[in-house]
Amino acid sequence: MMTNLFSTFDPSTNLFNLSLNWTSTFLGLLLIPTLFWLTPSRINIMWNKLNLTLHNEFKTLLGTNSFNGTTFIFISIFIMMMFNNFMGLFPYIFTSTSHMVLTFTIALPMWLSFMLFGWINHTNHMFTHLVPQGTPAALMSFMVLIETISNVIRPGTLAVRLAANMIAGHLLLTLLGNTGPSLTMNLISLLIFGQMMLLILESAVAMIQAYVFSILSTLYSSEVY
Repeated sequence: MMTNLFSTFDPSTNLFNLSLNWTSTFLGLLLIPTLFWLTPSRINIMWNKLNLTLHNEFKTLLGTNSFNGTTFIFISIFIMMMFNNFMGLFPYIFTSTSHMVLTFTIALPMWLSFMLFGWINHTNHMFTHLVPQGTPAALMSFMVLIETISNVIRPGTLAVRLAANMIAGHLLLTLLGNTGPSLTMNLISLLIFGQMMLLILESAVAMIQAYVFSILSTLYSSEVY
């Protein structure tokens, strides 16, 4: 019996006092060399098609003034987030994206780099973003305050959105799973079916949240040009 509902998210896996929780984050690196040495397979073709689709979408959002290769930063973030979200769905594997340590570590430096680049190279453009077009003169100071606050909390909202969505689904799966020993056979079959449906939903959430994180990062970067 769990002592705490959130104990499933505790970083407690270790071997010889060496923490093994975050190793799941780097397991995707083992798959990269095969893409260069094997002949193209269906997986490679699907992967390349995914990269091309994301590249075209991010390029549209960034506009023509963006630097060449900028889209690959956000494609890499999408792939990393999606991989770690899916890894967390396997039993006994640490869900790194459910922790603010990972999500905030990615969101904050990225947002800071956007802000520094924008304020240093496009200062006037950044000032114009603080006052939306058509704002009455009486509300301008108020709008500057609101826009400044919304800019400052962006890395926090990016990090919390991803972590909270991953925690919510895992908690629901854990709560339902803990009721299994006290149920009858008929109810257990319903519980298994419900768990399977939730797992399919969580698979969709894993992909959607990775896409939302990367697309919002792209939108934030497009505002500094």
